[in-house]
Amino acid sequence: MKTLKPALTGQVADADIRLLRIFRTVVERGGFAAAEVDLNISRAAISTAMSDLEQRLSLRLCQRGRSGFSLTEEGREVYAYSLQLLSALEEFRTQVNSLHAHLKGELNIGITDNLVTMPQMHITHAIGKIKARGPEVMINIRMTPPAEIEVAVLDGRLHLGVVPVIKSLPGLNYLPLYSETSQLYCSHEHPLYDEEAITQDQLHQQDVVAAAYAQTEDALAKYQSLNVSATATDREGIAFLILTGRYLGFLPTHYAERWVKEGQMRAIEPSRWQFSTEFSAITRKGNRPNLILETYLSLLQQTIDMAS
Repeated sequence: MKTLKPALTGQVADADIRLLRIFRTVVERGGFAAAEVDLNISRAAISTAMSDLEQRLSLRLCQRGRSGFSLTEEGREVYAYSLQLLSALEEFRTQVNSLHAHLKGELNIGITDNLVTMPQMHITHAIGKIKARGPEVMINIRMTPPAEIEVAVLDGRLHLGVVPVIKSLPGLNYLPLYSETSQLYCSHEHPLYDEEAITQDQLHQQDVVAAAYAQTEDALAKYQSLNVSATATDREGIAFLILTGRYLGFLPTHYAERWVKEGQMRAIEPSRWQFSTEFSAITRKGNRPNLILETYLSLLQQTIDMAS
């Protein structure tokens, strides 16, 4: 019977950590070509690094070729394990730096899309303040759907997230940030754009694009009384369809403002067709002391208090 050879022998060295960081970037960017810019090395060097890692682990991690890039089953598991390892290393560095009361390390933040136009720029201002206090802090922002942000905060891949509060999760702390108002919009090319008085029959005959992500009960109630015939995974997708002149759709007022000012959109019966969404900053309960995160949360609270 053939004896299985251990895949990973000896100590995990700095070279192994470097290869795992390259692997993580390739996976998150979806291939070698897309990872070149982030890693600042050539595609050939990335390919060599991936081959070295596969040889080191005695595993085939991915398929690459004319059909594109994809992970093997083993590759998906190694990616998950590598996230745990790299997160633990970053946690160690942050903890050691905290002994010196010196802000040096990473702050990983997940944000729901299209919040940059929100007038209450609490997150932005607090980032500016922590960067002024700790110039060596590395800020990493990831724009992903709310559900993915919640999972990433819970498993430690993100230190903090900014999400709409649909349902509070027991493992998270919530710091209220602001309330966002959304209204029903049509474009200047839509038949209802120039209508002064819109009847319910007219409105119910129109195609509406709905958000393909979790919504508040108030928002869902609004959609249920309309003719939903399309969906979009984010606000930008909703705006795209509204601007075709064929759809109505709900957008945050701060996000739609630029098109409204240019005469490309208008709100339909805003006193009736609107809803509010509360946004909070989330962190994981029971986090180990993290000087960078604690400092940022303190600065964020100060920013909120000053604005209120």
